[in-house]
Amino acid sequence: MKQQIITLGGGGFSTESDPSLDEYILRQARTAHPRIGFVPTASGDAPAYLLKFYARFAALDCMPTHLPFFDRTPDLREWAMAQDVIFVGGGNTKSMLAVWREYGFPAILKEALQSGTVLAGVSAGAMCWFEHGVTDSNAGVLAPLDGLGFLRGTCCPHYSHEPERRPAFEAFVRDEKLPAGVAVDDGAALHFIDGKPVRVVAGRAGAGAYLVSKQGSVMLADSQSSQ
Repeated sequence: MKQQIITLGGGGFSTESDPSLDEYILRQARTAHPRIGFVPTASGDAPAYLLKFYARFAALDCMPTHLPFFDRTPDLREWAMAQDVIFVGGGNTKSMLAVWREYGFPAILKEALQSGTVLAGVSAGAMCWFEHGVTDSNAGVLAPLDGLGFLRGTCCPHYSHEPERRPAFEAFVRDEKLPAGVAVDDGAALHFIDGKPVRVVAGRAGAGAYLVSKQGSVMLADSQSSQ
């Protein structure tokens, strides 16, 4: 059973009118009419975010639902294992991971991944799958953060959209505060299968993904990211 994780640097249903990235995620599911579950923990289960999710996915060929953590929380394993796609929203990554760990949710997500559920997400929902991320969870500061470790290395979202992201990530790697990794623009996604990047998907012109090392940033093409 292949293990798939799709990381969006930004965009998708939350900010883009173009549904191409969302449609791409659905096409990777194990069924033609997938069940997709939204996890909006990083936004505190914000109602406006939920409305955007349902507005987009109710119009696509899927069965959308969501997982609340700040109301009465359902049986997490039962919910997760019923999904073909689990999509994690953006927001405060540090707070999201703290809530998940308190509930034992990371182990459930790992089980879902191993069973064939596609894990996806944007911003906080992109970097959380990696060993490390570059987060602005504390206002006004970009800082390293430990993630779930489903994918190796470090991830930084919003790479070209937020001008402080690129120099901060490159400095963290250069100064050995973070290991090398990947960065993803708003409007782009990086698709991993069995822990390896296999495809860069652009939902807008010029958006891409990058390998980031001590030598700097190198933009990935499909042929590069499949290696």
